Amino acid sequence: MRRQQYLWPFFSLIFLLVNPSVSEAESLVILASPSVRIPLEGLARAFEATHPALSVQLSFERGLDLRRTIAQVENRGLLAVERGPIHLVAAGDDELITRLAQKQYVWPETRTPYATSQLVLVVPESLVDAPTSFASLAQDSRWRIAVADPLITELGLETAACLESLGIAGALADRRAVAVDARGVLDRVLRGDADMGIIFGPDALQEQEHIRVAAVAPEAHHRPRVYSMAMVRSCPDRMLCGDFLSFLHMLPAQALLKQLGYGIPPEVSGRE
Repeated sequence: MRRQQYLWPFFSLIFLLVNPSVSEAESLVILASPSVRIPLEGLARAFEATHPALSVQLSFERGLDLRRTIAQVENRGLLAVERGPIHLVAAGDDELITRLAQKQYVWPETRTPYATSQLVLVVPESLVDAPTSFASLAQDSRWRIAVADPLITELGLETAACLESLGIAGALADRRAVAVDARGVLDRVLRGDADMGIIFGPDALQEQEHIRVAAVAPEAHHRPRVYSMAMVRSCPDRMLCGDFLSFLHMLPAQALLKQLGYGIPPEVSGRE
């Protein structure tokens, strides 16, 4: 019996050497902007469910830091994230992906749009006779609309540009309740300081039990924000990265993104 006890650790070591995946799960590291944390966490868990031996690790850095990190990895060969080599990058601003491609930090041909974020009009659940389009906001002078400050937020800037493009900015000038950000817009609507508010679609989920989306900004007057991923040039496993990028366009991933309030790029068609 004692001899058998000594042999078990030996056989276990041999088994782990022959099957290294058992001792340490394979990892896929995505360097991303904090603004896409929620959708990426959902996508990571969904992908792991189809790859039991894989661990998707997320590392978040803001725009400038994200560029610096990738530059360090590409130019100096440094492992700038503790969890291992970087496989993919997912920026909150699609323009950043363009810049990274221009700098040769990512493979341009791997750029994969996977979600969009549009301006939406939200109203309290109790508001039955709500407007059904952005253009109709100018029809009833009683409505007070909460918007984000265009001087300090991208949301506010996009909202102002959309209303201007629709030709209704002047009609709403005296009926705007200006808030600091999306959270402020929601608070104004919930408190009754405004009858409705304009925010990005994913932000509406913060109060989905109390508000609903009444209308989506027409794309002719508002360019949806696009979110993309791309493969880092120093990616250690291109096949694995390709699998993840392909997964983004499959129906399960798209269904998850829609549940989170995101749109799907029109050129992307879901696959089984």
